[in-house]
Amino acid sequence: MKGLSQLVALLTGLLFGLGMMVSGMVDPHRVLGFLDIAGAWDPSLVFVMGGALAVFLPVYLLVVKKRSAPVCSEKFEISNNKVIDKQLVTGAALFGLGWGIAGICPGPAVTSTLGLNPSMLVFIAMMLIGMGLGSVLVKR
Repeated sequence: MKGLSQLVALLTGLLFGLGMMVSGMVDPHRVLGFLDIAGAWDPSLVFVMGGALAVFLPVYLLVVKKRSAPVCSEKFEISNNKVIDKQLVTGAALFGLGWGIAGICPGPAVTSTLGLNPSMLVFIAMMLIGMGLGSVLVKR
């Protein structure tokens, strides 16, 4: 089962990455244009998100929600955390700040590494350093 699970993860990750590339979500200029609602706003990513929801929501409601476990795992991994605490708000603010400055978030950045774009490689390196620093700070 583990081999099948890893194969499904690989294939869905490749499909997700391909979708981000085709939709333009790996282009920081397009993302920044989407975030610039007070200026030269580019609404094209609304259609990407809407298309994703149009596919996800019916499948989730009609198939996934009725299952007791996923196909390739013993149980669903769903967080039960309902607490909005300082750590969550700080992390979300830092993520949003980084997204707004760079126009890229971790998923599209990892996808963009296939093009060996030097700025994306620097972004990934800095993201990993930030994650390591965050882990150290949370442990204190």
